[in-house]
Parts: sequence; structure tokens; C-alpha cells
Amino acid sequence: MPNHVHVFIGYKPHQLIPDLLQDIKGSSSTWINKKGFVNGRFNWQESYGAFSYSHSHIDRVVKYIMNQEQHHRKKAFREEYLELLNKFEIDYDERYILKDIQ
Repeated sequence: MPNHVHVFIGYKPHQLIPDLLQDIKGSSSTWINKKGFVNGRFNWQESYGAFSYSHSHIDRVVKYIMNQEQHHRKKAFREEYLELLNKFEIDYDERYILKDIQ
């Protein structure tokens, strides 16, 4: 998708999600910029969403990720993201909600 990426990973409970995301964003930004895949300098938005799922949901989550283009034809990313935050009862500040690409 042009405005977001889904990353589905397994990690140890002692790992901190902000540290993991910093590693992912930092490494991928460096790689994208070295390869020159975008005009100008690539940077990730500061915000991110992280959701956990049980092992029994792996197949369903992978299918969703593989078919996200189809999903987003029916529902915009931002709308779906807000629904997830509400479904999981996650408090949020509008200033930090992922922004749509202009």
C-alpha cells in the first residue's frame, strides 16, 4: 500500500515494541535512501500502531495482510485503523493518528 505497511512478526515478551519499531524504521529508512527508491529523503511518520494476536489467529492475520489492497478498496486505511483502536479500547490522541498521504 502506498501509505502504510503491515509487519507481522513474532517477538519475545521481554522485547519492547518501541525499540523493535525503532530498529525496523531505522534500518528500512537507511536501506530505502541508499537504494534511492524515492525522490528526496524517505522518512517514516513518527507514529505507529501495534496490535497483538494469539497464535491461533496467525492464518487470519496473514490472509488479511496478503489481501490488504482488496480490503482498502472497501474501507480507507485511516477509517479501519480508528475502528481497530476503538475495538481494542485503545485511548489515542488525534495528533498522533497516522496521516493519509496527500
